[in-house]
Amino acid sequence: MTRDISPDIGKIRLLLTEPHDCSYLDNHLATTAFVDPEIEIDAELYGRMSAMGFRRSGLYLYSPLCSACNACVPARIPVNQFRSSRSQKRCLKRNEDIAVKQVRNISFDQHYPIYDRYISGRHFEGDMFPPSQEQFEQFLGNAWDCSRFLEFSIDEQLIGCAVVDQLPNALSAIYTYFDPHYAERSLGTLAVLLQIQLAQQMGLEHLYLGYWIADCQKMNYKTKYQPLELLQENTWRLSALRALI
Repeated sequence: MTRDISPDIGKIRLLLTEPHDCSYLDNHLATTAFVDPEIEIDAELYGRMSAMGFRRSGLYLYSPLCSACNACVPARIPVNQFRSSRSQKRCLKRNEDIAVKQVRNISFDQHYPIYDRYISGRHFEGDMFPPSQEQFEQFLGNAWDCSRFLEFSIDEQLIGCAVVDQLPNALSAIYTYFDPHYAERSLGTLAVLLQIQLAQQMGLEHLYLGYWIADCQKMNYKTKYQPLELLQENTWRLSALRALI
């Protein structure tokens, strides 16, 4: 099936999947809309689509488009208004020994074993398990021109990576993976904090975090970053949400 979206950015064709089991909510069916892969997407169009709630996965831009559910709510941080909490400040302090390097390309031989351990150790009940090198390369290895990899290392040993896209006026956090052996360091939190700092340094306005889902516990972490904006009824609004944990 196909559907046209808002004409203010032209007639862009969307390709809809058949309904399938939702990855986030039990007993729900999901439909995903993908931007026609034949359309050339530059950074400006990517930024405008992100402001409309689209995300990148591998080579594709997508958005949930479920007929009976609107639980997936796009979320972003206005980085110049962000104020770190005490626990977030402790996270930064605890990880001062980590070297962070921004690169355009990565070594699959170095990164895939960490991704494998991350998915197998922390997401073994999800639809990304079991991991494979092909999955890794399709999901994260097909970097766009705007993509950057933030490598985390201790004593020159790679322990994790945050994948981020640079848009005209924002960064988009694509995915973070790390060696579960270092879980006590809260590297997922560190990744978001570093991307907020990077956006601030670059003079950008937002960090896109993907989708927040009220009834999905693993999405609750996004409410820890305040203030948080949610896209509701086609308008970005500051949310009064606070983390429940």
